[in-house]
Amino acid sequence: MIGTASGSEPMTQSNMIDPFGRAIDYLRVSVTDRCDFRCVYCMAEDMTFLPKRDLLSLEELDRLCTVFIEKGVRRLRLTGGEPLVRKNIMHLVRQLSRHLKSGALDELTLTSNGSQLERFATELADCGVRRINVSIDTLDADKFHAITRWGKLDKVMRGIEAAEAAGLKIKLNTVALKGFNEDEIPEMLRWAHGRGMDMTVIETMPMGEIDGDRTDQYLPLSLLRAQLEKQFTLTDIPFKTSGPARYVEVAETGGKLGFITPMTHNFCESCNRVRITCTGMLYMCLGQDDSADLRDALRASEGNDLLAETIDRAIARKPKGHDFIIDRRTNRPSVSRHMSVTGG
Repeated sequence: MIGTASGSEPMTQSNMIDPFGRAIDYLRVSVTDRCDFRCVYCMAEDMTFLPKRDLLSLEELDRLCTVFIEKGVRRLRLTGGEPLVRKNIMHLVRQLSRHLKSGALDELTLTSNGSQLERFATELADCGVRRINVSIDTLDADKFHAITRWGKLDKVMRGIEAAEAAGLKIKLNTVALKGFNEDEIPEMLRWAHGRGMDMTVIETMPMGEIDGDRTDQYLPLSLLRAQLEKQFTLTDIPFKTSGPARYVEVAETGGKLGFITPMTHNFCESCNRVRITCTGMLYMCLGQDDSADLRDALRASEGNDLLAETIDRAIARKPKGHDFIIDRRTNRPSVSRHMSVTGG
């Protein structure tokens, strides 16, 4: 039986197990497709965003997340777009924090570009957020502005400082881009580890139409690792977070470096996560188009039985893995939706 969305009644967890025996206990929720940056590998500069009327309300997002928590989700990440540009977003964070206090949720986190952290870091910490991911691809101000089109590095740095001051643990996410930042990553690694931050490098993914050619951006992380091993001693370690990164320890810095390799070595065999868009579409796999419309189920009844049944049917067809491809014969993206729609 599913308890109430308020979380006030005793709840019976029914773990979500996909067809391959993987327990789904990690949910990523995009609260908006909008962003105050226009990163060249993620979006076209002239983006058309969803009408606000199509988005789930904050109350609906809370109800939806609560049902997933009742069904066994233990880790919840808010994403976007840039989640902190959603109007009144801290109301949702504060509401969801009740599940941390009750013990129903182990972790509430978010992924941010850092632009709004100076404003929100203290409140996030007050709500029980203990760690965040900050996406940053260069420490050069001019290059940062070029790749984000609209971003300012000094504002992001002030945000990181505010997050550190609030006691938030930070992990940097860096997309490895051929000809842009591959030579800079060693220095970024030293900088991050010098501030006590772990770092993850990510292969660019073929999602959504952009203004450029992804084959010109794509850098296999196997090649990047070989380059890094000329300067650093990298030792594979069994450390895991709820995400897909495989980690190494860097002897020279004492920190951890993660590799997320959707192209050269997919991470699907241990996939424990699903994603919900800001319109209520549930995607069982980042790299597949199969989805389930949870918004209709959410709005069809004040109770949650239909919603829970819709979720169960979707989990029952979660695929084994994705099929990302980047090559010059495949000019179209593997999936048509942008990462900002699905949730980064």
